[in-house]
Amino acid sequence: MDRTVVVTGGSGFLGGAVVERYLADGWRAVVPWISEKEVHRLRDRVGPAPGLVLVEADVTDPDGWERVLDSAGAVDAGVLLVGGFDMAPLVETDPGAWNRLVALNATSVFQSARALLPRIGESPGGGSLVTVAAEPALDRGAPGMGAYAATKAAVVSLTQTLAREGAEKSVNVNAIAPRIIDTPVNREAMPDADRSSWLPPSEIAEVIAFLTGPAGRIVNGSVLTLNRG
Repeated sequence: MDRTVVVTGGSGFLGGAVVERYLADGWRAVVPWISEKEVHRLRDRVGPAPGLVLVEADVTDPDGWERVLDSAGAVDAGVLLVGGFDMAPLVETDPGAWNRLVALNATSVFQSARALLPRIGESPGGGSLVTVAAEPALDRGAPGMGAYAATKAAVVSLTQTLAREGAEKSVNVNAIAPRIIDTPVNREAMPDADRSSWLPPSEIAEVIAFLTGPAGRIVNGSVLTLNRG
């Protein structure tokens, strides 16, 4: 266990697959959490994994990051999965929903990068950061998803800036932009949808593992759209 990854949102459905993938490769996985229910689900998934480190912390709060870094020690990679979704026409979007999406999608990446980029840059040979954007953020307008698309567009911009700033520290930074992920939450929200093009979390985890592995070192500042056609 000579490599350490910090996975924000690691106790969620996608996060569980990502954490499981890193643990299977012998990484030490540090997971900040705020939901006990999600932590129990993650423990049930990965079992008694000696490489799993759980830290109660809000990743939108700098104080929370102090606790995470104290527990993590040296860090080789960061996977920033915390995020939220809301759907409504822009003029009908509640300001509270806007503020929530700003916090979950944009502020979480901002605070996470501020904490992790210097620490990863201290590792021999540098390391990697992966963020999560979204396809609506790449379109020229996203009717019905304006707040979501805007906050995910902020993730794209932050990622590209971090890629340029991290290059001098040998830290490559990329984003993934998946279409619909096949999770229980999405199945419940869209019970009648055709799920043939939905993305299994385990397949997304493989892409993330590639981006933070040796072969992914030549990819920097990219936004990889993940879809099945």
